[in-house]
Amino acid sequence: MKVYQESYQYWLAQTVNNRELHEELVSIQSDEAAIEDRFYRELEFGTGGLRGVLGVGTNRMNIYTVAKATQGYCNYLLKREKKPSVAIAYDSRIHSDLFAKTAASVLAANGIEAHIYPQLMPTPTLSFAVRDLHCSGGIVITASHNPSKYNGYKVYGGDGGQITTEAAKEIQMEINGVDPFAQVKWMQFDNALQVGLVSYIGRDMVERYLTAVSNTSVLPADVPRDVSIVYTPLNGTGISCVPQCLKRNGFSHIVIPEEQREPDGNFSTCPSPNPEERDALKVGIEWAKHTNSELVLATDPDCDRVGAAVREGEEYKLITGNEMGVLLLDFIYKMRAMAGNLPAHPVAVKTIVTTPMAERIANAYDIELREVLTGFKFIGEQIGRLEKEGHMERYIFGFEESYGYLSGNYVRDKDAVNASLLICEMFAFYKVQGKSLLDVLRQLYKQYGFYESRLLSFVFEGASGAAKIKEMMRVLREMPPHEVAGLEVMHVVDYQNDETGLPRSNVIRFLLKGGTEVVARPSGTEPKLKVYLNGVGKTAEEGHKIVAALSELFTRWVRSGSWEEK
Repeated sequence: MKVYQESYQYWLAQTVNNRELHEELVSIQSDEAAIEDRFYRELEFGTGGLRGVLGVGTNRMNIYTVAKATQGYCNYLLKREKKPSVAIAYDSRIHSDLFAKTAASVLAANGIEAHIYPQLMPTPTLSFAVRDLHCSGGIVITASHNPSKYNGYKVYGGDGGQITTEAAKEIQMEINGVDPFAQVKWMQFDNALQVGLVSYIGRDMVERYLTAVSNTSVLPADVPRDVSIVYTPLNGTGISCVPQCLKRNGFSHIVIPEEQREPDGNFSTCPSPNPEERDALKVGIEWAKHTNSELVLATDPDCDRVGAAVREGEEYKLITGNEMGVLLLDFIYKMRAMAGNLPAHPVAVKTIVTTPMAERIANAYDIELREVLTGFKFIGEQIGRLEKEGHMERYIFGFEESYGYLSGNYVRDKDAVNASLLICEMFAFYKVQGKSLLDVLRQLYKQYGFYESRLLSFVFEGASGAAKIKEMMRVLREMPPHEVAGLEVMHVVDYQNDETGLPRSNVIRFLLKGGTEVVARPSGTEPKLKVYLNGVGKTAEEGHKIVAALSELFTRWVRSGSWEEK
């Protein structure tokens, strides 16, 4: 019998007391492919924790995989601390509240105190709670921007940032040794509440968090805040914090689309709640047209990322993550310099896949720009390093191309509440000058070069897909092209080598003549090969042509395995 069939039979026997999951297993007993897909592997616990499709099986998100991960996490914590404690938050996804209570129940059964928000809350409030309560770590139940069939489980360290690569490996080793049915300690959630091993996080925590976000405001007090805003939480957690934060800081003209106001794990009006995609802002833009609003904001379900669209004539133009990042970097520097509270040696941080335009702006302002691997936890690590050095005030901004931003040091993760406030302040500041954000962006392009970015995502499902992605990365590593879309490859950076000064990672970066860059990496949370294109030209047309040529070339290579057009 094949290994995945043995695993299937074991789960079939062990889930007889869980009617829903057991019946799901029974329903696929004649479907070999379905059994293989659910049991050919276990969900991998990486630096982003677990993420997978909801359902029963080792390769699915369910109470057993959540409990197994939590037991492994407990074993890890108990080997390092006498009295560990953990904070927990969850988003609006299907079973998020169930998984959060499952995690709390397992923690309690292991004698670990769990602090849990009584209702769904943004991911950054979890980072804040870990730090505020001096917890050993934290857990967030979320699959970020993925479609509704997904859920996930993210673990945070005691500093409020996502766990390090080393910690993830050690937790994974503990998880590997846990049988989800025979070796997980359980306690009823209500019983854990009664004996004090689980406690609810109070409203005062949220108030302290909102105060911390408000303290990141950089807009002068005399600038009018009469901006008409459509804000959509995309049926997620942002509804609990973003409108309150904006109103506290003077932005009162806020419209929230009714169909996306309340939590909905099915995301009925936006199947892919990803603010990087125009479809996610479609409802918000329609409401903006109806209400004649100037600015549209949309946060993803766990409210750590935000997308924006601004009115230009009769249409609404989306601003990409890279574009918003350079706009905010420029704006924050100018506002803090104007206010006289800029640190002597300011530091900004970006990921290696984020636009190289940030380096041009940083150089112009004498900002030290640090580059880190993909993932905001690496930006959080840089804030932590500055804190240990006694110079946390030097940090002024960090961002990644996937719409994640942070200007404060009160958390160690990206924060869409903070970013939403900054975007509204920036919009209001330039509105007084008769400029739109698009006008300012065009000025920056004229000054620093015309940069255009594009992300290519190639999906390869299942075991065969994972093998395909592995093979493509091998080819890029061992047989890299010498020329890409007519541009000479000046240097190839392999982040699996020690020479980069960063932790080893399965990433290849091509530095092309003229400043254009291409980065390829497998997704850490989805069955995708991601290729990041960052082209630069002397004109917008030239930059666009370079990116279009790069896109055509890499798409052809992925589909045919050849760089040459046939």
